[in-house]
Amino acid sequence: MASPLKNIAFVGASGTIGRIILAALVDASEFNITALARTTSTATFPSGVTVRKSDFSSTDLQAALKGQDALISAVGATGFGEQKALIDAAIAAGVRRFLPSEFSSDVLNDVVLGLLPLFNQKREVIEYLKSKQSDLFTWTGISTSGLLDWGLANGFLGYDIATRTATIWDGGDRKYTATNEKQLGDAVISVLKRPDSTENQYLYVSSVETSQRELLAAFERATGSSWTVVNTTTEAEVSEGTKKLSQGDFSGALTLVRATTYSNLPGLGANFAKDRKLANELLGLKEERVQETVDRVVEASKKD
Repeated sequence: MASPLKNIAFVGASGTIGRIILAALVDASEFNITALARTTSTATFPSGVTVRKSDFSSTDLQAALKGQDALISAVGATGFGEQKALIDAAIAAGVRRFLPSEFSSDVLNDVVLGLLPLFNQKREVIEYLKSKQSDLFTWTGISTSGLLDWGLANGFLGYDIATRTATIWDGGDRKYTATNEKQLGDAVISVLKRPDSTENQYLYVSSVETSQRELLAAFERATGSSWTVVNTTTEAEVSEGTKKLSQGDFSGALTLVRATTYSNLPGLGANFAKDRKLANELLGLKEERVQETVDRVVEASKKD
């Protein structure tokens, strides 16, 4: 049995996803965490987190990673391709586990990549990890689909609490899975605690199986009011998102990210509970309730 993964290096810990995972690691109080940041970074981190500035050259990365058991990557879109250099440095430094920047849509699905060609870089990283795995170096990918409570709270998923307005794709009855922030953190921690049973795998996790209409009904119950519905279609959204992205407007990419959850494209596989094998049981993750999630999001919005 492999020894526990205790010394954890983290790249991208100050980003949107990184902050969620870092908070979970800090709360767990059982890991020695080192945030790797560029020398020009002004990001701040919680007390107890060691900050190691680096120029991200191969030599300096190897030095920074000496003595680390695992390296977590939560880099954003501009850093997807750079993960191969992180992998090489990790191997040279003796790091035993690499968690790539997944934590989103299923990049092993060709339909997803058709919507978001940028995610081809993510798949290339998975293939690179497979080519580098050995008795001494392993990896784990975690696919969450959309982040539910995060995307509901900030309107990313099309629910505007302030105006009581919901944008619904294709009638909104299609089922899909999504993951809450805490469960994302729990999934990462569980992988670190279970190095043997999670090595060299691409794992699918989920908090809830739901639909846009179910969420709308939950919001109406939570707010005690009827919501305005703006109907749209996959065709309209994907067309507009693709057009914007081609013109250099990155908001188009965000629309296409939503499409990996909401669209009606055949073979999308957005319902991990039906289309994939969930790793919830393996990781000790429990199913959550849609209404409880929405109630929590609505209650939090009253404090903003």
